[in-house]
Amino acid sequence: MLATPWQSQLKPANYLVSEKLDGVRALWDGRTLRFRSGRPIAAPTWFLAGLPATALDGELWAGRGMFERASGTVRKASPVDAEWHALRYMVFDLPQDGRPFGERAQRMTEVAAAAGQPWLQTVAQTTVPDAAALQARLNDVVAGGGEGLVLHRSDALWTPGRSDALRKLKPVPDEEGTVLGHIAGAGKYQDQMGALLLLAPDGQRFALGTGFSDSDRAHPPAVGSLVTYRYRGRTASGLPRFASFVRVRDPE
Repeated sequence: MLATPWQSQLKPANYLVSEKLDGVRALWDGRTLRFRSGRPIAAPTWFLAGLPATALDGELWAGRGMFERASGTVRKASPVDAEWHALRYMVFDLPQDGRPFGERAQRMTEVAAAAGQPWLQTVAQTTVPDAAALQARLNDVVAGGGEGLVLHRSDALWTPGRSDALRKLKPVPDEEGTVLGHIAGAGKYQDQMGALLLLAPDGQRFALGTGFSDSDRAHPPAVGSLVTYRYRGRTASGLPRFASFVRVRDPE
């Protein structure tokens, strides 16, 4: 399942709320650990041996603000044990379980406890009564270095793909666009990339010109790659307003 943005008219009491972890998405089918793309992850034998027969969906996580460390660890063709010992597999769903999410959440806790591995944990799911409590929870997470919240309808069955039953909430929204081309810079950015021409998820095109380091401008993201950008609201035509580059999104 993939999340859609939270909308203010929704009722938080209908959802279970968890922290949005900045890790690497990993799916376990009972035998193989894979990236979201389906490519196998080269995990150590001891790590795979400790996983249950139950299918799991979660994040390989190194802690708040440690995405680059987690990503570097799991993408090595030959796993480094010491690096994997610094990761946790944080489970947030059971994709082959046919029960509503509230019941799946309880079952996740039971599965992780039965496995008895300290690095296999479930993402804590809590409830909030209203919008004010949800905002307070978001403020606490962000103040502690987290990036946002995930809200999952407690009565929702598991379904693949983008789902309105699964929502994400961040203080500044973000999304991904496809790089269509590079726009040449001028002035201090002469002979470098000035902006990226992006294809937004809704099919519109726009130029993304802020948020880049000097290194990014000298070595811009390749045409065809996906990049994440933050924005604040939208224009009358629906384009992201005040968009700023965050990073190249992992292809998996």
